[in-house]
Amino acid sequence: MTAIIFIGIPAAGKSTFYRQRFFDTHIRINLDMLKSRHREKLLLHACIAAKQPFVIDNTNASAAERKRFITPAREAGFRVIGYYFSSRVEEALERNRQRQGKARIADKGVLGAAGRLELPSLAEGFDELWYVRMDGMGGFCVEEWTDEI
Repeated sequence: MTAIIFIGIPAAGKSTFYRQRFFDTHIRINLDMLKSRHREKLLLHACIAAKQPFVIDNTNASAAERKRFITPAREAGFRVIGYYFSSRVEEALERNRQRQGKARIADKGVLGAAGRLELPSLAEGFDELWYVRMDGMGGFCVEEWTDEI
């Protein structure tokens, strides 16, 4: 059983990475889709109770935000894996401008998340951490995380 937590600013590629890597194996828990923390919590606890692998596809910018998912997952015996999405703010803003409809957010949302972003650490309770960056060809490069990054 795995609990996967994405970490990164908006338009860093998190949802695309989910579709490419985890769509067929993990439930996606995403605040933008669920519209409330209450629904998010209900779905999280349903996945934990069912021992269903899941991905938290939010910015999860701070250690405190991540703890809300790490603690219950670890208590239920899930392996907790984090993926940190590296992205330059200017590039994320440009990708965001190319989005259509509700997928596009105000620039201040990208900038605000960038300002709150705390690098993750294995000490938070992750069993594994990975560093993800876009490869420029529609895919991703994934490298093992070291706390020295």
